[in-house]
Amino acid sequence: MSAPLYEYGLFGESTSLLVALVIGIAFGWFLERGGMGSATKLAGQFYLTDMSVLKVLFSAVVTSMLGVFWLAELGWLDLPLVYLPPTYLLPQLAGGVVFGLGFVMGGLCPGTSCVSAATGRRDGLAVVGGMLFGVFLFNESFPWIEPFYRSTPMGQITIPEILGVPFGWVVFAVVLAALAAFRASEWIEARR
Repeated sequence: MSAPLYEYGLFGESTSLLVALVIGIAFGWFLERGGMGSATKLAGQFYLTDMSVLKVLFSAVVTSMLGVFWLAELGWLDLPLVYLPPTYLLPQLAGGVVFGLGFVMGGLCPGTSCVSAATGRRDGLAVVGGMLFGVFLFNESFPWIEPFYRSTPMGQITIPEILGVPFGWVVFAVVLAALAAFRASEWIEARR
């Protein structure tokens, strides 16, 4: 059997939504168990006193990359069928800046704010409210910002394509970067 299961017709739309719900709940549960629902813990990342966020998120990236790489290598994942959203360079850079500012100001990212809100924390509820208000503003202003939203299209590109190297080398480089980041994090925390 090969994946993605939905693309091969092995999952219908309702099953796919159920799987997404289960994965989302599991992701939220693991975030909360890892302490990522606390704005104080996440703010520690910016003050270089608690590098847990970097460790948890970099671990997730590396685990995902290794999983996708090896599943594709073993023929269990048809990589070209995995949906890749198109890149619009300037709008996505602007979105990254807005996301980063919101993360720093609120102390929570979208996922961790939902976890925080689900556990009844008021700061999480405030950030979720702010996100929903931002979505409302974006939708209401979309006709005005649509030209920028659709600017600088680059299509569906990947880092291996940009660098002209095989996917495996990019995975290897990210794993090395993660190991270096984990080591640096331990050093930073020990000095603090």
